[in-house]
Amino acid sequence: MSAVAASALSQRFGMEVALDAVDLTVDTGEHLAVLGENGAGKTTLLRIIATAARPTSGKIAIFGLDASSERRRLRARIGYVAHTPGLYPALSAAENLEFFCALQGVDRGRVAEVLDLVGLGDVAGRPAGKLSRGAQQRLAIGRAVLHDPALLVLDEPDASLDSGGADLLARVMRDRTAVIATHDHALANRLCPRTMELRHGRVAGVPTRLRVVQ
Repeated sequence: MSAVAASALSQRFGMEVALDAVDLTVDTGEHLAVLGENGAGKTTLLRIIATAARPTSGKIAIFGLDASSERRRLRARIGYVAHTPGLYPALSAAENLEFFCALQGVDRGRVAEVLDLVGLGDVAGRPAGKLSRGAQQRLAIGRAVLHDPALLVLDEPDASLDSGGADLLARVMRDRTAVIATHDHALANRLCPRTMELRHGRVAGVPTRLRVVQ
């Protein structure tokens, strides 16, 4: 069974076409990088895969379940890092994760484990709003894996991360299906066996593996 199977996905905002008849299949356990310039449709596509948005037309199934009618069931299996961290700035790093533990029915004992995983164990008590942008991104990644999802959907997760960011992403993606949007071709090549490019809401060419010229 494919982890993601989409057919003729289109998304329109008024007269603007954000996605235009996109077909996509991601096998279980596969890592796919979605490349493209700003405005190419990457964020729109990832929001649909994460069940954060519904397409105007077309069909998408996640682990064999219809993504429109089974959103509640699917969200327990999806970890999503949006384009912005979306944290509660007045809550500490640990409290942010504890809040989402309560929402998702996850044991609070998982919080310390995840903070260590993303390299924030030493700042667990610091308000999220006082963390650096890179640390906030690490916390958002930690929140996405808190409930041990089968599918990670990561929208430019490398934004503001330090030099160890690629290693962190490799760790959290291991043993999971992952779809990642990025501008960084070298990062895509390192993390993902397959890439696809969007241009003006359409798939450009055949999904392939990047070759980075040193």
